[in-house]
Amino acid sequence: MAAVEQLLRIEENGSISFGNHTLKEKAKLEDFKYNGDLLKVKTYQTMTKLERNGMFLYESVPGTSVFNFKETEDGITFEVEGLEDAQITIGLEDETEYEVFVNGQNAGQMKTNLGGKLNVSVELAGAGAVPVCVKKK
Repeated sequence: MAAVEQLLRIEENGSISFGNHTLKEKAKLEDFKYNGDLLKVKTYQTMTKLERNGMFLYESVPGTSVFNFKETEDGITFEVEGLEDAQITIGLEDETEYEVFVNGQNAGQMKTNLGGKLNVSVELAGAGAVPVCVKKK
């Protein structure tokens, strides 16, 4: 299984990769500069969390490793890997409809709550990297 050894990095395509689901103890990296923002990641086997400028962006339980995380006006795309199935919460626009695709399959339309959070369950056990795409309707 792959993990992001440096906890947070910028990829050649401009996306970011973060998290290390293999760590037994919590690790964090703060004040990582990316596109004029400051990112903070906390990660280990039990949880992975990403914040931008102090605001929630991503959380998974249990912990995951996330690759090629990219935000656009239309949504977010990334690949996620973990030791077991994960519940992932993504910070998006408040009360907005999104179409969610997990591993190429349409998981349906979902609406964010007043805080802009969207919850997605992803089957990861033995699956390797699973692509997730969240597009605004």
